[in-house]
Amino acid sequence: MSTVIKYGHVIEPSTGISEKLDILLDGKIITQIGKDLEGDEVIDATGCIVCPGLVDIHVHFREPGFESKETIESGSRCAAAGGFTSVVPMANTMPTIDNAGMVEFVNRRARETACIKIFPSACATKGMLGEEITEMAELKEVGIVAVTDDGKDIPSSWVMRRVMEYAKMVDLPYMAHCEDHSLLVNGGAMNEGYNSTRLGIPGIPKAAEEIMIERNARLAELTCAHLHVQHITTAGGVDILRRYKAKGVRITGEASPHHITLTDDAIETYNTNAKMNPPLREQSDIDAIKAGIADGTIDIIATDHAPHTPAEKDVEFELAPFGILGLETSLGLVLTQLVDEKVITLERAIEMMTVNCAKIVNIDAGVLREGGPADICIFNPDETWVVDANKSQSNSRNTPFDGMTLRGAIQHTICDGETVFST
Repeated sequence: MSTVIKYGHVIEPSTGISEKLDILLDGKIITQIGKDLEGDEVIDATGCIVCPGLVDIHVHFREPGFESKETIESGSRCAAAGGFTSVVPMANTMPTIDNAGMVEFVNRRARETACIKIFPSACATKGMLGEEITEMAELKEVGIVAVTDDGKDIPSSWVMRRVMEYAKMVDLPYMAHCEDHSLLVNGGAMNEGYNSTRLGIPGIPKAAEEIMIERNARLAELTCAHLHVQHITTAGGVDILRRYKAKGVRITGEASPHHITLTDDAIETYNTNAKMNPPLREQSDIDAIKAGIADGTIDIIATDHAPHTPAEKDVEFELAPFGILGLETSLGLVLTQLVDEKVITLERAIEMMTVNCAKIVNIDAGVLREGGPADICIFNPDETWVVDANKSQSNSRNTPFDGMTLRGAIQHTICDGETVFST
């Protein structure tokens, strides 16, 4: 039975299409994109944007080991509610995803429980200890699309060089959480600056991020590996990325929606739902990140979706874990903070949330094409909605955006031709 999506405005960033068109689906495949198409069933997309299913290459689904926070099943539902059809979960689970057996576990759980497509990553070093490199070739054979020790950086430059050399050899990107832990005072819990001093909270200096971006970029230049810099939060970090791109180094970078929306002023009441790593910075950093998005220095938007239970967050600020939810609010924040403020066009925003993400990890996603997968996001760009943490599809509720009004409401998320979310 065929289905046609009619009357919507199609944005397909890989080909530059942005016009009113119909899309015909048959099973898991898009069979035709054009005008005046007919199908057995009709999805009325009047007033809506029809685009590729969104792609997020930086999420934490917590399974195995932390299923009270999130599972592959609940995380996939959360992603679908945000318009995402393809995601890359990070490997800092318990146990870590650092061998073929653990990758097979993720793949099996995804087949059994996920409503969207899961593309696993694996650790770059065993146990994320920064010492012994994982068997990347074997890991790639069982389906990983990237290596990363996300959650921490690799302290040894020698080990990092070898990681990049091995990753290049097997054609995998290394996704780097750039942070020099030796610079953190008493562990660090928020941006080091006026607010951390005033609130009496140990700070995380911007230099901790910038030093490791610089080091990792130099090693990428040395090894010719693909370095992807995760969640850039500082003006200096944007400048480093821009400089190495100008030199022709194979380097890409991402910004997270919360880092273009909130400053460390959000921690005024010791709100642990505004605690994440890297931390919220200052307005000058937000301005620099937006400038980097506008000029193409920053390639993609990625959520760093990081669920934690209410009990874990309901403690003193310094004791609370880092991380917030991100999948369901991502599109709304991008539209509100970037498109409405005319930092980028809607077409560019969708490009940064679809095909650009897919290119970094080399997956078949983020495009609409005849004969391609029927992975589609349909949203009303003019409809406003209020974030309600209690209505989240996640197992957790840790969002600093609870009660915020956003623009852009997901109407349908379709993965492999099946509707996996609908309002």
